[in-house]
Amino acid sequence: MAAKITGNFTLDDHTFRFTAIAFGRIGGQNIGAKLSSTTQKDLEKLGYDVDDVIMTLQRSLLQGDLSLPEGLKRESFADD
Repeated sequence: MAAKITGNFTLDDHTFRFTAIAFGRIGGQNIGAKLSSTTQKDLEKLGYDVDDVIMTLQRSLLQGDLSLPEGLKRESFADD
């Protein structure tokens, strides 16, 4: 099973968009996040390491450290 995720993340009062693919495989869940080239350039200008940001974003998504839009419930898309 796979799912496409679009959303935003915030670093030091700056908000950035991302897309990701979440999928389950033998050995567990995985998420591949992608940032636009514009977002990558903006992060670099602010002094962030883009690879570190992507790894942290992916880890946060895997751990469920996220906020959902109003009206959307985890139960509507997450397996328990």
